[in-house]
Amino acid sequence: MGRAQRGVDGRRTGWRRAAKLAVLAIAIVPLTTGCSVEEVVRFGWPEGVTPQAESMRTLWTWAAIAALIVGVITWGAMFWTVIFHRKKKGDDGTPPRQTQYNLPVEIIFTVVPTIIVAVLFGFTVNVQNYVDVKNDAPQEKVQVTAFQWNWQFDVDNHQGSTVESLGTSSTIPILVLPTDRSIQFTITSKDVIHSFWVPEFLFKRDVFPMPEKNDTDNVFVIDKIDKTGTFVGRCAELCGSYHSQMNFEVRALPPNLFDSYMSMRTANKDMTVAQALQQLQSQGCDPQLCAPQATTTYPFSTDRTQRSASEPQNS
Repeated sequence: MGRAQRGVDGRRTGWRRAAKLAVLAIAIVPLTTGCSVEEVVRFGWPEGVTPQAESMRTLWTWAAIAALIVGVITWGAMFWTVIFHRKKKGDDGTPPRQTQYNLPVEIIFTVVPTIIVAVLFGFTVNVQNYVDVKNDAPQEKVQVTAFQWNWQFDVDNHQGSTVESLGTSSTIPILVLPTDRSIQFTITSKDVIHSFWVPEFLFKRDVFPMPEKNDTDNVFVIDKIDKTGTFVGRCAELCGSYHSQMNFEVRALPPNLFDSYMSMRTANKDMTVAQALQQLQSQGCDPQLCAPQATTTYPFSTDRTQRSASEPQNS
């Protein structure tokens, strides 16, 4: 075997070894970072707690995978060209075979991206239609009212009135909801545009003042909340000086505890959210789940002389 042939074989062996190491590194990275397979395929999205959220997460995952496949093919073609078609010693300078005006190649380069975009568009529309579908008979109804810089929640008690949770500068409003029931939200603003965002719902809804005059659809429905828990909510629209402080908390309770909560609040109009949650603890509710105060966030001080905006207020 000549020296030239040995050199070519050595380069090929080196590229194969590098490719194997790259594949091994890609496989090892998720394991060494402590990420589960589920966390990896979510590509940074939080874990959803509603069927609509799971539908959007699935769309995001497959769209990201499709983009990675296209990227790998593109990168592979690019590096293959750079490595194997670079100018070599002894070349006479003759240009490589040109492919412009090659009709079959140009058709492929036009048709394949069009198909990819059309497929992604079709799946996106399908998921969007599911997320936006209305339920003519939701099991629970919530009126969400945003204002600078807090929230008011009014939950229908099925007796012609509502149970209120109102946030203040010293109190994070807690929206108590049941799991395993469809819930309709009607959102409106008293002043500027806000945005209703619970990260685990995996979407944001703009909250407009005068939604009828602004021609906005201010009603949406989730099929259910899949599991009990405590989830932070935020305003995701820059709405003024204290936008970053406009937080709330969703408390998802089992249906029986939610019914008890609503019964207590309906029977005693003066009972607060905190008092009702404390009462539920005596009925066996987990102290964390039925904590009387918000646990995912806390009121921010509006005192401009206070240096830190990231620490709880001193009690």
